[in-house]
Amino acid sequence: MHSTAVVPRRTPVDWWRRLNSGLHAESAAPIGGRLAIALLFLPPALLLFTLLVALPMAEAGWYSFFRWNGYGSPTEFVGLRNFRLLLDNADFRTALFNNGLIIAVSLLVQLPLALGLAVLLADRLRGTDAYRLIFFMPFVLAEIAAGLIWRFVYDGDYGLIAKVWTLFGATPPQVLAEPELAMAAILVVVVWKYFGFHMVLYVAGLQQIDRSLYEAARIDGASVWQTFTRVTVPLLAPTIRLSVFFAILGSFQLFDLVMPLTKGGPSNSTQTMVTYLYNFGVTRMQIGFGSAVGVVLFVICVTFAFGYKRLLMRHD
Repeated sequence: MHSTAVVPRRTPVDWWRRLNSGLHAESAAPIGGRLAIALLFLPPALLLFTLLVALPMAEAGWYSFFRWNGYGSPTEFVGLRNFRLLLDNADFRTALFNNGLIIAVSLLVQLPLALGLAVLLADRLRGTDAYRLIFFMPFVLAEIAAGLIWRFVYDGDYGLIAKVWTLFGATPPQVLAEPELAMAAILVVVVWKYFGFHMVLYVAGLQQIDRSLYEAARIDGASVWQTFTRVTVPLLAPTIRLSVFFAILGSFQLFDLVMPLTKGGPSNSTQTMVTYLYNFGVTRMQIGFGSAVGVVLFVICVTFAFGYKRLLMRHD
C-alpha cells in the first residue's frame, strides 16, 4: 500500500510571509554582499551621470570664460566678461523679473486654486474621478502643443478672444503683440497648464488623512474653516512643501510654453532665463555668452534646491 504525502497548499499570506522573510534575510546580509551589489550597479549609474550631467556642466562652465561661436576650439579667453555683460543687460534683468513673476503667480494663484479643487474632489463621490481627469488633462498635453493652442486662442484676427470681442462690437486686441498684455497671457497659460498636477498631489495627500480626525473636529464644534486650517493644512504640510518646490523649480526652467506663444517677444518683454539663453546664446551662436547664462541659471536652481531641501524639507 503506497502512502501519498499531503503537500500543504500555500495561501497568499504564506507567500507574503515568505517574501518578507527573504527581504529581511537580504537586509541582514553581510557587508561584503552589499558591497558586491553596490560595486555591480554603481559604476553604470556613475558612468551615465558623468557623461550626461557632470561633463556637460563642466564644459558649460569652461566655455563661459571664452568668446566662442561654437566652431573649432575656444581660444579667445575673456574671463568674467560674459558674466559682466550678462548682469548689465536690461533684457536679462527683464527675464529675471519675469521668472520671479511666474513664481509669484504660481504660489499665490496656481497652488491655492489646486488646493481648493483638491479639497472639493478628494472624497470618492460619484463624478469626482471625471472632474479630476478633466482638470489633469492640461498637464498631460505637451507644452509645445498647449502653446500652439493658446496662440490660436489669443490670435487677434481669428482666435477665440477676437470672436468674443467682435460680439460686443469692439476691436479685438492683439494680446501677444502688446508688451503690456503678453506676459499676463503667458501667466494665464502657466496656471491653466500646471494646476492639475498640483491638484493631483494634494488629492493624494488628502486621502492619506484619517477621516476620524474630521469627525472629531465636527463633534467639537469646529467650523469648516477651522477644520481646514487646524486639521487639513498641518497634516498636508509635507505635500504642500513638495508642491511649492516643484512650482518654483519649474518656474525657473520655463521654456516650452513661451517659445510657441511669443518666442520671448514682443521687444523681449516675455523673456525667461531659459528663453534668453536660447535667443541670445544658441540662435546668435554666442556659445560662450549662452554658457554664462546657463551657469547662472544652474547656480540659482542648485542653490534653491539644496537650500529649500535643507531648511524646509529636512524632516520630510
